[in-house]
Amino acid sequence: MARMYRVLGFFAFVIALMATAGHMLPMAFIFYFQAAVFIILGYLNLTERTYILMFWGYMILSFTGFTYWSFFVLKV
Repeated sequence: MARMYRVLGFFAFVIALMATAGHMLPMAFIFYFQAAVFIILGYLNLTERTYILMFWGYMILSFTGFTYWSFFVLKV
């Protein structure tokens, strides 16, 4: 399970590089931060239950933030 967090960190880093190349710096900084957090968590060797609970927390937070941003911040 810890290896999966390192894979998530790699893909977040790739997305951050593409966002940097596309001059979308706020998005790039968010994904650089996420990549660093995922890679650090991947090397902590926590229990599988802890990794799953942290991933669910991350998903709930990100989906809530995305939904809030989509409905209340974006101008249609």
